[in-house]
Amino acid sequence: MPVFELPQLTMPVLQAALFIFVLRVVGVALSTVRVLVMMRGQKVLSMVMGFFEVLVYVVAIGQVVSNLSNVWNILGYCLGFSAGTLIGMWLDERFIAGYANVRIVSRYKAQHLADRIREAGYGATVAWGTGQKGSVGIVTATVRRQEVRAVSLLADNVDPGAFVTIEEARTVRRGYMHMAQREK
Repeated sequence: MPVFELPQLTMPVLQAALFIFVLRVVGVALSTVRVLVMMRGQKVLSMVMGFFEVLVYVVAIGQVVSNLSNVWNILGYCLGFSAGTLIGMWLDERFIAGYANVRIVSRYKAQHLADRIREAGYGATVAWGTGQKGSVGIVTATVRRQEVRAVSLLADNVDPGAFVTIEEARTVRRGYMHMAQREK
């Protein structure tokens, strides 16, 4: 078992730790996005991303393993993993295309909620069901993932007590999509 040492933080030691950090950020961000792309069925893109993910991983782990007693390299590796996870999630939310189903269960305001969602330019479907305390309206809107927040805020404004769930929509075919989607 190696004994950890805290080498003096010289410029070469800092550069090596920073290099490992950047490699891990890139590798884990690729990994996070690759898994999400794979879940959407994009096989070739997932395969290409996997190649680069593992390439970056091998170089990074090689740098750490070559000097396991250097705490700065280990810290760079660990911090890079954490930062890469956040960056991968951020990239997915901002840039990876996808859809989500926003389902809103409202006891008294389902029709009003559907009307407001439609007025905002989104499609909305209303169904009726029975919940624990009686009849409920179920409003479903399938929107781009970047639009989930806007639809959720609409729901909160119309019925702050509504039950809201958001699910990933793996494939979307036909139907009414927000006008901004058609313009792109």
